[in-house]
Amino acid sequence: MNTDVSVSKIKINSASAWWNSVKRNWYMFSRNKISVVGLVGVILVVLIAILPQYIAPFPEHAAAFTNFGDANLPPNSEYLLGTDSTGRDVLSRIIFSFRGALTMGVGVILIAAPIGVIMGLFAGYFSGRFISSVIMRIVDIFLSLPSLVLALAVSAILSPTLFNSMMAITVSWWAWYARLVYGTASSVRNEYYVKSAELLGASRAHIIFREILPNCWSVILTKMTLDMGVVILMGASLSFVGLGAQPPQPDLGTMVSEGYKLLPNSWWLTIFPAAAIMLIVLSFNLFGDGIGDMLKTKEE
Repeated sequence: MNTDVSVSKIKINSASAWWNSVKRNWYMFSRNKISVVGLVGVILVVLIAILPQYIAPFPEHAAAFTNFGDANLPPNSEYLLGTDSTGRDVLSRIIFSFRGALTMGVGVILIAAPIGVIMGLFAGYFSGRFISSVIMRIVDIFLSLPSLVLALAVSAILSPTLFNSMMAITVSWWAWYARLVYGTASSVRNEYYVKSAELLGASRAHIIFREILPNCWSVILTKMTLDMGVVILMGASLSFVGLGAQPPQPDLGTMVSEGYKLLPNSWWLTIFPAAAIMLIVLSFNLFGDGIGDMLKTKEE
């Protein structure tokens, strides 16, 4: 009986501590009102990406659809953002494009970040040894090449699809995480708690992933949130030159590419997709800044 009461108290105390931690983090995050605006923008982007079929006024226009009677109409009461050269609603196609943009950002980061983090951790822990030098020279080679140029080269080799453009960006992106984590891990490896773990006979895997990695989380999470916007912008750049998602799949970069040829007459075909890209990138950048400030405050 007493044991059950003790377990219940422990659970209540744990839940209370977790809730207090959430409130404290929210207080530190919300002190920067611009970051809150970024969070609202990120939530809006995610909701649109998850539920486009319920938000778009003409969901069928996201596929192979033609209605030449309504082609190239300017913004009006029926088509709020106008129509394209085949009569498809621009607003509906922008809404459906959010899913591909978010898939691009999340996919690249979920692949590139673990690879780069693991490489950086091993290079940082074995700093000064041959394996560390090899890893970091490989990283330097990738960082010496402009990310967009390398992504364009890889995409040109592969067939133009959303997945292949993700892989092309990932090829260059993991090195940034490796360099970032290497700097933190190499400075932490000489701390007393790491030396104590070594003296107690802890395995290298335990030291790397249980002692060093937790001290890198703040910089990793900050970079991941900031990278979302940059990766999405790079994905739109690949689509702009025809190396990303292919028609009739809606894509913001492709829409800008098709629309700029009709400037200035059909200006809405370029302006509105470009504004959507700006909204996504700005939202994630503001949100990432808030996350970085919050984690920095916690460490201080």
